[in-house]
Amino acid sequence: MEYVTLTRLIEKMKLVNLTPELEVKGIKLRQPDINRPALQMTGYLKHFDSSRLQIIGFVEHSYFSEMEEDRKREVCDELMGYDIPAFVFCRELQPDPVFLEESIAHQIPILSTKKTTSSFMAESIRWLNVKLAPCISVHGVLVDIYGEGVLITGESGIGKSEAALELVKRGHRLVTDDVVELRKVSDDTLIGSAPDVTKHLIELRGIGIVDVKALFGASSVKDTSNIDLVIRLEDWDKDKEYDRLGLEENYIEYLGNKIVCHNIPIRPGRNLAVICESAAVNHRQKKMGYNAAQELYTRVQHSLARKREEDEDE
Repeated sequence: MEYVTLTRLIEKMKLVNLTPELEVKGIKLRQPDINRPALQMTGYLKHFDSSRLQIIGFVEHSYFSEMEEDRKREVCDELMGYDIPAFVFCRELQPDPVFLEESIAHQIPILSTKKTTSSFMAESIRWLNVKLAPCISVHGVLVDIYGEGVLITGESGIGKSEAALELVKRGHRLVTDDVVELRKVSDDTLIGSAPDVTKHLIELRGIGIVDVKALFGASSVKDTSNIDLVIRLEDWDKDKEYDRLGLEENYIEYLGNKIVCHNIPIRPGRNLAVICESAAVNHRQKKMGYNAAQELYTRVQHSLARKREEDEDE
């Protein structure tokens, strides 16, 4: 998404518009960073990024209120001469009459929140980071399995949706079917979500569209999930060598982030839901420091060492 409208931020953060006479619908936020203009109020405007949301906390409010009226107007003329999207006053602080008058004259909305400055900054940055993150769409199914976000990919008709439905029946949560929107919110985190059109719906060939939330309840769906593991389903190839130990991890890259990827061969009789569950739990164990493949390797090494010792004793 290239921008977030100020209206959406007002709705999400439950902000109060102190300048209702000004139009806010056309104002757009294009970056998640915010700014506290204390330094700009002193007159230092070099490197001032006016496109950011401007946050007024207790320090800025106190500093401005102690100025002479002529100085207040001078500061406002300098500061509000830039194309600022909006000012947000935290702690329900009320803007100085001069500040309010000048902001209306410069067509810059003033908003208010009950939250403390730090908590509002943290919450707004987190939300804007998600909404403004680089985004791509991939073909697959995203399911939350024991708290691990598992992205199931593969060719059309291979059984992704059927596996997801079985996982939902086993108590796990569906995020999205068919189209997964991936957003890079940091160098370590990818978040997946569903397009609004297909949210909570699954397509089953021969049956049609199934509403998972209506059939299995609100506890069977989830709006977003981190992408922790990718399972790629493929047709069984008897001539292909498949990993049977898992000592080395394979990865797939989305938006520059590497995610652990398992290639699972599909053959009649294999229970995909159980395989996906096991892969998710195994991945979680590895993150917690236990690797079953490494444990097997250690046991084999110890067994060989004991055998050599016994041979030497003989």
